[in-house]
Amino acid sequence: MRPDRPSTAPPLGLAELIAIALGGMVGGGIFTVLGLSVATIGAWTPVAIGLGGCIAALAAYSYVKLALFYRDEGATYAFFKRSFPHHNFSAALIGWWVVFGYISTIALYAFTFASYAIAPFSDDPWLRKIVAWSIILAFAGVNIWSTKGMGRLEDLLVYTKIVILLVVAGVLWGNASIGLPDLFPVDTPIPLLGIVTIASVTFVAYEGFQLVIHAMDDMARPEHNIPRAIYAAVTLATVVYVVIAVGAVLAIPFDEIIANQEHALASGAGDILGPIGTQLVIAGALLATMSAISGTLFGASRLMSVIARDGFFPKWMAPRPRGIPRNAVLSMAGFACLLILIGDLRLILEFGSITFLLVSLLMAWANHVHRAKTEAHPVMTIAAIGGLSAGAILILWFEAAHAPAQLAFVLVLYGLLSLGAWVFTKLG
Repeated sequence: MRPDRPSTAPPLGLAELIAIALGGMVGGGIFTVLGLSVATIGAWTPVAIGLGGCIAALAAYSYVKLALFYRDEGATYAFFKRSFPHHNFSAALIGWWVVFGYISTIALYAFTFASYAIAPFSDDPWLRKIVAWSIILAFAGVNIWSTKGMGRLEDLLVYTKIVILLVVAGVLWGNASIGLPDLFPVDTPIPLLGIVTIASVTFVAYEGFQLVIHAMDDMARPEHNIPRAIYAAVTLATVVYVVIAVGAVLAIPFDEIIANQEHALASGAGDILGPIGTQLVIAGALLATMSAISGTLFGASRLMSVIARDGFFPKWMAPRPRGIPRNAVLSMAGFACLLILIGDLRLILEFGSITFLLVSLLMAWANHVHRAKTEAHPVMTIAAIGGLSAGAILILWFEAAHAPAQLAFVLVLYGLLSLGAWVFTKLG
């Protein structure tokens, strides 16, 4: 599927594609997940986050294989539609789910951006919402302005934030209040179920690698750049997350991480380095979330345009003047602002994790069914199906046990999205 009019901008290179993927991955996820993880499994947090990266790598394998076979910027939606033709409702359903999964991550990143931006002087919930809305609208404007301009800005934001976050992690490691072996007493059992469950919850922090595929029509040499960009981004994100998590559990008291879940790193660094430490972490968090908002808007708006062209979203979302899906960008920004208005941080996090686990599981299944065509190894496809299935079951169990009201809200949201997909399938 190609845009209505090809973009006149130069193609995106490998560095920009990695930046788009990392921009979508290293965003609000690590800052949000850290507090929840420490509250649940304590010092085992880095292990769970690393395991989440392994699950993401299994999911990425199927996306790469399907992308190279189908060569379609529609990614999840298009891969399912072409793998299982004549199932229009299922394809529309997946399209609706994954688009609103992206919208939830945009809301998550904006919410985290606002939490860090106002942390030094206010905790007013309405001020947080206003700041979150403002940053979403600002980057919607950047995406409408220029594809190449967005790519260059994404490069700057992403690679700067990686340096800052690694510096913060190094500072935390250098000021550790306890040794790593001391965190794991010999007589303490390993919370295997808790580790795997938290790894599943953290999956939303890794989902951004798919955004590379949505840029297929804007990149050079997809057959080379897609696998390189996706695998590099997953690896780098996992390393950054684990290094930060280890530094946090070594240097910041657990009760402080739990009490300041939305800005635990800033609080901890402030205790160690004073105002400079706080400002350094805030700068890293702001850069991380800004690049995540921009990268997600870029990729997901192109997916929304593709789905609209097929008739499963309103047709006015489909046009792409100069290769830029302006209406889709604005639509996603508007829905993300609405979700911030009605939801909270944990709800947004869990909806995104459940959604991307489910759709990644479907992609692993599609890759397995067509493994002869995609040249996928059956051991890898079966491992992906097993790992993602376990993750989906565990996150649903975790929600049912710890937050049944939020799980009910998520299920109602899925019901509404399913109704929307059904209506547009009938209209089409």
